[in-house]
Amino acid sequence: MYTLAAVQFTHVLDFMIMMPLGAGLMRVFAIGPEQFGNLVASYGLAAAVSGFLGGFVLDRFERKRALLALYAAFTLATLGCAVAPTYGWLLLARIAAGAFGGVASGVVTAMVADAIPAERRGQAMATVMAAFPLSSVLGVPLGLLLAGWFEWHAPFFLLAGLGVAVFFVARRVLPVVPRTLSQVHPVRQMGQILAHPVHLRAFVLSALLVFAGGCVIPFMAPSLVANVGLPEQHLPYVYFCGGACVFFTMPWFGRLSDRHDKLHVLAAISAVAVGVVLVLTRLGPGPVVATLLVTSLFFVSMSGRFSPAMAMVSNAVDGRYRGGFMSVNSAIQQAATGCATLLAGRLVTAGPGGGLIGYPRLGYLAAALFALTVLAAAWLRAAAPHAARNPAPAGPLPEG
Repeated sequence: MYTLAAVQFTHVLDFMIMMPLGAGLMRVFAIGPEQFGNLVASYGLAAAVSGFLGGFVLDRFERKRALLALYAAFTLATLGCAVAPTYGWLLLARIAAGAFGGVASGVVTAMVADAIPAERRGQAMATVMAAFPLSSVLGVPLGLLLAGWFEWHAPFFLLAGLGVAVFFVARRVLPVVPRTLSQVHPVRQMGQILAHPVHLRAFVLSALLVFAGGCVIPFMAPSLVANVGLPEQHLPYVYFCGGACVFFTMPWFGRLSDRHDKLHVLAAISAVAVGVVLVLTRLGPGPVVATLLVTSLFFVSMSGRFSPAMAMVSNAVDGRYRGGFMSVNSAIQQAATGCATLLAGRLVTAGPGGGLIGYPRLGYLAAALFALTVLAAAWLRAAAPHAARNPAPAGPLPEG
């Protein structure tokens, strides 16, 4: 499980590191918020297209072999980001990294769902999703420090090196995961996956889950610098504090999801997230401690929603189609993130004094999406009550 979390860590960090580098990249390449939004969105949209296509054939390949091949290509694409001399080159490298990383993420989720029984899936998802807080605690601050000491290329060199190390560890320790193979033709199987009413409801939940964050997160760092007045060299503290809080709260959210109705857990966390995001997007100059408190609460409430929601999604799918379903689901999430970033890049503009105009509007949009996410989860539970149920507890999670 921890090896899969390491794979997810590098994939998540590759996506996340672009966002806090926004202020520096806009300055180095002389680009505006819309062009920077394209850099972030290109990763997600490429992952969406490749994830959808991968859904046709993913269940035809052994999980470990598919993951290793995709992860190797992802690492090479990340190296391409590191050596990019121009904005255009970087954009193409981001597309390649997203294309391979997005499918790899879907394989990771499918392996978790294949190997872990439903009664422990919330905790298992929390373990893998710990990639998000770990990337904030360790990866993003270190990447920002390297970018400050050297140049923006340095974090991507670090990621490429980590990718090589994780590849060889995964090759050595990951087991071959037994699974139920569908004998249906890939095109017909994809039609069954997409047409299944329960699957469609799960896809809607997944899309709304990530769209809300995709509206706000990409421009959080530029807003903290331009609107709040936080020095760029203090950005690592934002991600370190927020990630540390998430690291300690994520297992708790996972246990809550396994012990209580997942819909109720999601609703409670989302209610907190609404208030926090409205405060975050309207932050102005103030004490650094207050800024760190708000951003940390934002990270906790945003990431906490994933444990119950993703456990519901994975519980709802038929095991025969889990690989293809998770690949398509990952594609939908990546597409939602990309579309949200494109939308945000058009709603936020650079003011004459260098500040970002329109960021509060993204907060209102995100708050509405939090509420819609809970409604989508209730819609899914109505069609698949077992998705939110909590079976009798079982033994500890397996290693690996």
